[in-house]
Amino acid sequence: MSVPALLILYGSQTGTAKDTAQRIARQALRRHLQMRLSALDDYNVGNLISESLVVFVCSTTGQGEPPDNMKNFWRFLFRKSLPVGSLCQLDCAVLGLGDSSYPKFNFVAKKLHKRLIQLGASLLLPVGLADDQHDLGPDAVIDPWLKSFWEKVFALYLGFSDMVPLREDEPLPPTYTFNFLDGTNEKTDDCQIIPTQQGGLSQSEPFYAKLLSNERVTHPNHFQDVRHIEFDILGSTINFNPGDVVMMRPCNAIEDVEELCQLLRLDPEAKFSLKATDGSTVPARLQQPWTLHYLVESYLDIAAVPRRSFFELLSTFSNDKLEREKLVEFSSAEGQEELHIYCNRPRRTALEVLADFPHTTAKLKVDYLLDLFPEIQPRSFSIASSLRALSNRLQILVAVVKYKTKLFKPRRGLCSTWLASLDPTKEDVYVPLWVKKGTLRFPTEPNTPVIMVGPGTGVAPFRSALQERTAEGKNANVLFFGCRSESKDFYFRCEWKEMTKAGKLILFTAFSRDQEEKVYVQQRVRENATLIWDLIANKGAYFYIAGNAKDMPSGVCDALKLVFQKEGGLSPEDAEKMLAAMESSGKSQNETWS
Repeated sequence: MSVPALLILYGSQTGTAKDTAQRIARQALRRHLQMRLSALDDYNVGNLISESLVVFVCSTTGQGEPPDNMKNFWRFLFRKSLPVGSLCQLDCAVLGLGDSSYPKFNFVAKKLHKRLIQLGASLLLPVGLADDQHDLGPDAVIDPWLKSFWEKVFALYLGFSDMVPLREDEPLPPTYTFNFLDGTNEKTDDCQIIPTQQGGLSQSEPFYAKLLSNERVTHPNHFQDVRHIEFDILGSTINFNPGDVVMMRPCNAIEDVEELCQLLRLDPEAKFSLKATDGSTVPARLQQPWTLHYLVESYLDIAAVPRRSFFELLSTFSNDKLEREKLVEFSSAEGQEELHIYCNRPRRTALEVLADFPHTTAKLKVDYLLDLFPEIQPRSFSIASSLRALSNRLQILVAVVKYKTKLFKPRRGLCSTWLASLDPTKEDVYVPLWVKKGTLRFPTEPNTPVIMVGPGTGVAPFRSALQERTAEGKNANVLFFGCRSESKDFYFRCEWKEMTKAGKLILFTAFSRDQEEKVYVQQRVRENATLIWDLIANKGAYFYIAGNAKDMPSGVCDALKLVFQKEGGLSPEDAEKMLAAMESSGKSQNETWS
């Protein structure tokens, strides 16, 4: 049996699943296989019935949700009307990318694997469950899984044995070629273009919102810079509810743009158009001519920690013996621990890696820029305001990420640093943004209480909910807020006090560093067991948690189960079941991030 064309379909939210799918595509090309690569929602799922060999690579987002570019496929595949044996001709495999710190670890991949079996597909090997929390990252699972996948394909399709793969040091053709145009173009600043059309409901049509204010809300002596930022969305089609999120795509720092252009000897004012080498479509944001400055500033993710594929491609250009040996080591399965020590642990950026390998960098060709660097991914922020309370306004609460590693230069979050740098008092600043549905849903019944636990910037979606609920006359609201110090990072303090005084809010605070013994929100939950039990057991309250996923959410859930035991007389097992029932019915909801 000859080897059929391989179809690689991916569902990716942050780019990791896409990078893995591209890695499989490169391996297929090195084996001289015909190959197609597509995001799941860009593929006509009705054609799946006639496919022979497919690899699905998918991540899991939120609380077990499929990625945005997989949702249409997901809805179609789970139609009850699909015949049981409709995919009986399909050989396939499913590789999931997830994070075991979340309760629904790799839920999408597991469910997809099960559904494909229900539809009659032949699964070549067990579902791969890669884990970000593994010491060596997702590659600890991906490497052996891919090895098994190719062995299965080799055994299944006899024609495979006649193929001699390309050597790993032979560069594959670039995905796109650059066509440089005559003349130059003025510097194009993606963050300052102000189109006239309405928008704001998708990344293909963002709304360019005017930045109205950018205020630091932590004490000047506090270690963390947290910003309360307000945008004017008048004239947009944006509509949002409490729990929704705003998306935006940051720009690289000017000094990083200049450094990359110097390293690669690029003329930032050179204007180019792109052509796909395989005849496929050029990325939507690059379909018109742009300058290299725009490409580097607004498209290429040069400040991210590079993935293994970065080193794999870089090694094919190197003719310096020492540099090439190190790059090959970082590209190999055996070298992942060394790569982790060099790159992931200190959070070394792609730009810094290029500076560390000067001889190899000097050999890089511009045509490979889009293969080397992924696209800057959009960032999401919980909306911290209500349209009912603040019409035509959208506010967010942003912690500016900055921390030290063994590297001399502090590590900085790309989007939060970019946002903090925008100054609306010096010039008009416009930020392209769009809104999407969040995972939190609040009850519509006027008398249903809500209990919200939101330490730090996790309080943002609850401010939106409280503004909206109090404007609607829904006053059964309880908020547990925690931070380090009452005087340094007590966000929206005046608003909470006004709501409390008006009888619209019951507020409990936990200031962890204002006394010798640390106090956290989970302790306040335990201390107010009688109130919480009454609201949940007798009045049907909804319970919410938002904030950092490290320890807080599990600590709060443990505290809530103790409330059920203490006040409701439940056994530990029954308390666990009660919380699980609340989660399945939507009466307990979490929005956490790592």
